[in-house]
Amino acid sequence: MECLRIWLIGGTRDSAEVARGLVEAEIPCVVTVTTPAATRLYPQAPTLTVRVGKLTREQLFTFVVDESIGAVLDASHPFAVEISHGAIATAQQHHLPYLRLERPPITLEASDTEATVTEVPDLGTLLANGSLQGERVLLTLGYRSLGACRPWHQHITLFARILPSTTALTAAFAAGFTADRLIALRPPISPDLERALWQQWQITTVVSKASGQAGGEDTKRQVAAQLGIPLLIVARPQVAYPRQTDSVAEALTICQHWSQIFRSRSNNHPLE
Repeated sequence: MECLRIWLIGGTRDSAEVARGLVEAEIPCVVTVTTPAATRLYPQAPTLTVRVGKLTREQLFTFVVDESIGAVLDASHPFAVEISHGAIATAQQHHLPYLRLERPPITLEASDTEATVTEVPDLGTLLANGSLQGERVLLTLGYRSLGACRPWHQHITLFARILPSTTALTAAFAAGFTADRLIALRPPISPDLERALWQQWQITTVVSKASGQAGGEDTKRQVAAQLGIPLLIVARPQVAYPRQTDSVAEALTICQHWSQIFRSRSNNHPLE
């Protein structure tokens, strides 16, 4: 029987940490990422395979069979809900265990009130309420959110920070952003660079995601407090994860348990 493997849904620094732990423990793993650049996050090892490309719901069903997947560890970005929904459904269809590694959120601190840190339910609500009209707004939401902002360029002076990829740049230009209102940088970004960028563009409001420390949210909160600039945080989407943890160590312990079962099970015994 071919050795079963763990499907690690990656593309984040959290997933890279998990991947290193799986390699050290010699646990077979398939990592999926959506861009070639993300492959640099992961070590090269005989027990680890990295697959690049977006998987549809239909492809997921055959993917777990073709790749001999025995369990799913979802360490995708908190806002990558499409792949999480697909992975949960696929795991249920194949009777595979699923674990969500959800990076812990950043809680409101006393210093945040000085910068008027405010959580908003979604970008659409924020744009529709008119509160940003006339402001110089920096968006650090990822390129997928920029299309929704296209109609607002005439009301808001919009700037965006995106990843340095052709896909992100193409999407930003299609959303009406010009080169002088874009900067392409890959995190992590230091507080000094973050502060300098806001000052250079004379930003009056920043809109970001509740992406946690790994997504640089703590740095934005720090700089916002220092400069007295309002920081609007788009809340994470709500997903009904069957099982989740915010601990990499716990996730690796569960993976080790799965791996032990992989080694001892037979073709006719489903993984519990």
